[in-house]
Amino acid sequence: MSTRELSPTSRTTLVRSRERGLTERAALHDVLDSGMICHLGVIVDGAPRVIPTGYGRDGDTLYLHGSTGSRSMIDGPAQTVCVTVTHVDGVVLARSIFHHSINYRSAMIYGTPRRVTDPDEVITGLRALAERMAPGQWDVVRPPDRKELAATALLALSLDEASVKMRQGPPSEEEEDYALDVWAGVLPTRQVFGEPVPDPLLRPGIPVPAHVRERVAEAPQVTAVGTTDMAVES
Repeated sequence: MSTRELSPTSRTTLVRSRERGLTERAALHDVLDSGMICHLGVIVDGAPRVIPTGYGRDGDTLYLHGSTGSRSMIDGPAQTVCVTVTHVDGVVLARSIFHHSINYRSAMIYGTPRRVTDPDEVITGLRALAERMAPGQWDVVRPPDRKELAATALLALSLDEASVKMRQGPPSEEEEDYALDVWAGVLPTRQVFGEPVPDPLLRPGIPVPAHVRERVAEAPQVTAVGTTDMAVES
């Protein structure tokens, strides 16, 4: 894991609530490694488009499935994109509606993606994508064949230009509002996995694998962390 700190640029320097910014590269990795969906912002035919898609990280490279960015990203001229990942950790209830907030952790990445053509890196990127979505699956399922690899476009994006922002703690209130008889605090949120549902065409006698059971059994602690004012801004 890289120990370099995030290097601020004109695009990643926080404008609002700068004290909520994190400069440790490990914080960026943590936000990315805790999610499964990113939002990819691109320009398509002269208009902005934001596309939700899966991703995977290997070191300081983010891998994206190229087809989600449209053919213009794959075959057209190189362009700068913006990728975001956000986690909602809780709803912050205040004594005034103005100070209601959302607990969150977020990452924003800028860069020009490149198409991955090296066969070894294609496998590296696809494995990163698979392991982010379903840890442990790569080693037990059929790997992609030549036809599938030929039909797959993979994009790589450097994590060199990125920012991380987090808000945690109770609501910030006006001093006079503390005297109001209104409950205030944090309602934590979390993502959980339910009981596995087998494919109707699954052959009899195939049990749920251990790595899937272990993921279901994970019980993340619910704590009151992260928050921003009504609109999440960078």
